[in-house]
Amino acid sequence: MKDRTRILIFIVVFVILYFVPLTGIRLQGALLEAFFMVQEYAREHVLFCLIPAFFIAGAIINFISKEAIIRYFGPKANRILAYGVASVSGSVLAVCSCTVLPIFAGIYSGGAGIGPAAAFLYAGPAINVLAIILTARILGIEIGIARAVGSIVFAVIIGLLMSALFKNKTAVTEVSPTVEPEIKQRSLFQNTIYFVVLVLILIFAAWARPKEAVSFYSLMFGIKWYLTFGLLLLLGIILFSWFKKDELSDWVTSTWFFAKQILPLLFFGVMIAGFLLGRPMVDSGIIPSNFISILVGSNSISANFFAAIFGAFMYFATLTEVPILQGLLGSGMSKGPALALLLAGPAVSLPSMLVMRSIMGTKRTAVYILLVVLMSTVVGWLYGLLFA
Repeated sequence: MKDRTRILIFIVVFVILYFVPLTGIRLQGALLEAFFMVQEYAREHVLFCLIPAFFIAGAIINFISKEAIIRYFGPKANRILAYGVASVSGSVLAVCSCTVLPIFAGIYSGGAGIGPAAAFLYAGPAINVLAIILTARILGIEIGIARAVGSIVFAVIIGLLMSALFKNKTAVTEVSPTVEPEIKQRSLFQNTIYFVVLVLILIFAAWARPKEAVSFYSLMFGIKWYLTFGLLLLLGIILFSWFKKDELSDWVTSTWFFAKQILPLLFFGVMIAGFLLGRPMVDSGIIPSNFISILVGSNSISANFFAAIFGAFMYFATLTEVPILQGLLGSGMSKGPALALLLAGPAVSLPSMLVMRSIMGTKRTAVYILLVVLMSTVVGWLYGLLFA
């Protein structure tokens, strides 16, 4: 960093510290809210969502050959297969915009093209079956269908546009497994079982309790820890029986690489989001919630754009977007901006933006966010015209 930049940073920090009215109730509440949100994120998402995702990312790097990733998701892969798998991945994973990042990093770093990787990045948190069911049940069947169809279509279009704009480039990663694919002793069946168990651990550990009665999902939440514990025992048996010590060491090393790259940025982003907007359903951010409600009360382009921007920067834990929208609609939010927020919010957030930039660079991240916001704006506006 140049001395001129350091001096400018020092001046800005000094001016902020000197003039900011720290005695203001709203500011004090927002500062406290930032820490509350980080604490809530650490308690609810790190152990049961992010850590399993980090281990999956490390496994992708070490135990799936780059040739296989490139064959199915690379620049010359069959587009129907690549985008088809990527665009429906969220129906299996059911994770939030932050939890999907380590897995995206593993796929992208492993050699996947920017197009299929971006499609997966959007679809992973957007196409959550339970969230779509709750959306239809609580907010109306038409908005539930629009969310489901829009998310799948968005994933494919965003992937194709990213591929066209950036020539479907792949990432160059610092993570390189020391165990070469050709000398591994496990069969395809064994590797498949191993990855299925890892994904199931993530799914059940991260399974959220639905606030509305949905019998199957409520039942699964009641037994999720029994299933998770059983899967962990099965994973232990698999690791002991099928893996060598140096392979496990490489796996842990790769997992740590993703954790140290992603976690600090996520915590910083969650803190900033908490300061600006506060936790869901808690009006304690520096930006008052009634101010947001006023701006999205019509179906204008600007209202839809603001809803998409608001959704893109706010952090939504899995399923929280539905009760938030229920409250906003009750406060006068129009249906078009509601859909715009649903299409942009779960798929991207301020914390995920910071991590995406570290994985695929500033330009690609900016284009990805812009595509999500603009497409959400247009589709929300059209939906509002049809169903107002």
